[in-house]
Amino acid sequence: MDPPTLPFTEAQLKQAGLLGEGESPRLFARQGRAFQRQLSLFTLQCIDLQGQQRKGPRLPRRPSSPALSDVTAASNLSALTFASGTTVVSLYEPDEYERTSYYNGIAGDGDHPDLVYRSDFLTTPFPKPVGRYAHIPVKSLRGVFDTLLNGVWDTVGPQIRDLIKAQKIDWSSIDPARFFTHALLGEGAKGSLGPVVIWVGVVPGSTSADTAHEVSKEILALLQKNGVVDVVVEWREAVLQRLAGPPLMRHVDSSDATHYVRRFLTPLLGVPLATEEMEEEDSQGTLTLWFHENKDKNGNPSNKVYGVSNCHVLRKNTTVDYEHGGGARMDHVRVCGMRRFQRGLDEITKAIAHHGILADLWTRDIVGLQAEERQDAANARAIRAKRCQLDDDTEAITDLQALHDDVTKYWSNMKLNRNIGHVQYAAAISVDIEGGTLYTSDWAAFLAAGPKVSDEFEGNVVDLGSKYNPHELTDMFYPVGGGPTTFKFPDGRKLRIMGCATEEDLAHPAEFDNEGQHCLMVGKDGNTTDLTVGRYAGLVSFTRNAVGVESVELGIYNSGNKTVEAFSAKGDSGSLVWYMMNGKARIVGQLHSGQNRGGLTNNHVSYCTPGWYLLGQIKQRFKYADFYRTTWSA
Repeated sequence: MDPPTLPFTEAQLKQAGLLGEGESPRLFARQGRAFQRQLSLFTLQCIDLQGQQRKGPRLPRRPSSPALSDVTAASNLSALTFASGTTVVSLYEPDEYERTSYYNGIAGDGDHPDLVYRSDFLTTPFPKPVGRYAHIPVKSLRGVFDTLLNGVWDTVGPQIRDLIKAQKIDWSSIDPARFFTHALLGEGAKGSLGPVVIWVGVVPGSTSADTAHEVSKEILALLQKNGVVDVVVEWREAVLQRLAGPPLMRHVDSSDATHYVRRFLTPLLGVPLATEEMEEEDSQGTLTLWFHENKDKNGNPSNKVYGVSNCHVLRKNTTVDYEHGGGARMDHVRVCGMRRFQRGLDEITKAIAHHGILADLWTRDIVGLQAEERQDAANARAIRAKRCQLDDDTEAITDLQALHDDVTKYWSNMKLNRNIGHVQYAAAISVDIEGGTLYTSDWAAFLAAGPKVSDEFEGNVVDLGSKYNPHELTDMFYPVGGGPTTFKFPDGRKLRIMGCATEEDLAHPAEFDNEGQHCLMVGKDGNTTDLTVGRYAGLVSFTRNAVGVESVELGIYNSGNKTVEAFSAKGDSGSLVWYMMNGKARIVGQLHSGQNRGGLTNNHVSYCTPGWYLLGQIKQRFKYADFYRTTWSA
């Protein structure tokens, strides 16, 4: 007997893209047979799209993350390889395997940087995989706390930078770090924490191992002169890169199926931003925070509310100060550029497909249970449970389809629907040379449009979303069980920013990690990578960009053990970095750049301007700024 078909005509299925020429109209007959509560045509389209994406071609393995067979071949080659017209490789240069595998694990998708040189290469050989079950060591980055270096870094850090500059080296950063090497799963060992590392980033292809070796000797001598021993100097290749309708939607409880997928159109922190001026480039960034002006520069009462992001997010020309005045043309700020808006729609479609598949599953389970010969109390309980799950998923599909319809109808037109304000003030990107801090100033403010933002405004609140459940996120902020309590999962998943960290707060954190070392776990919610958790480096980093501008930054390392997630990516510029202190969230800094091996690879370090410096800069222009109001009106 032929199975029944879905309640759609062949023409309807073809128009929806669910039926090609010559295919059977019973393409979705399984759903038609089992799903007594009819799936909509749009839900079937969502399921079909997800199935096609799962069958997509796999990306080829990156050369920097070789298969074991490749590693074995590489490890059999001597570092001294000869060919016609070639010269002998330096004594200090790592072989191909060590160069490409030494930092395995610190960035996702095999995007770890290449090693140029390390000062302990003679005393600490890098093990090569051997045997049937060979593996490449996996590392994670750790911050530097409670070491001899911490007491003298403010002095020796700039001196190390000057030593490197004196050799005309094309450097990109100097970061204090430690590396943890993980044990294999199932092994009794817990892994090992390496020594303190002066981690020097250089532009790819710019620095030889011989040069790195000579400069490293000077760095080690300087450290020893200042009482710091047992330190290693490591050099890697790395590139510094900038991470550049109706009223906004209400944040809803996590029990609402639309909670996570609507976040890109709510006013909570992490709002994806784009400007009219940079529409063609589709350049995007992230909201840092909101503030109330309270009084204007003349001391008159003001009810204006401003949003802050990076200057390079809101302005094309970042070399001059800008202030909007009078009847001048406005540079509108939009929620979501084209890429982020399409991603939001795709996330809604994926959620519909997810619930559609589950609804089909529960329906088939119910049919099977009802067909069983034995109908007892256990069978009845199972049917009731499946029906409850089916009801929940059916309701979720209805809510998500309504959200998809609203977003498509009311938010698709960028010019008409997505303006949430206009750029009011932008200070040219600069480095604090006059004050001596060398911190980066890269911020701008836009005047928020009340009709678009005020209705659902809640102040500076982070939506922790549903990317991680409460248990997972709590574990990420508790590196060791039984340690001091710093993270308390907030009601409604809404984490309110309650203050700003001081230099002293960052230097002396209360948390300990699994190795018994002090650590400072931080979070951020960005346009591209959403909610991520990282580790503060413990000491400031020294950076140098592509045009030679040097600065001092707070470095954030990726967190994770066997699997690592990049803390930031392009599009996350402007994200607020925060940490927990005494159960309350406090500002660490404003994210503006990251460092990777070049191109579109994952960042292994992210950089931010200290929060105390950013707020001070804003108050120089907006003297009465209040960063912690919880309502739009006073």
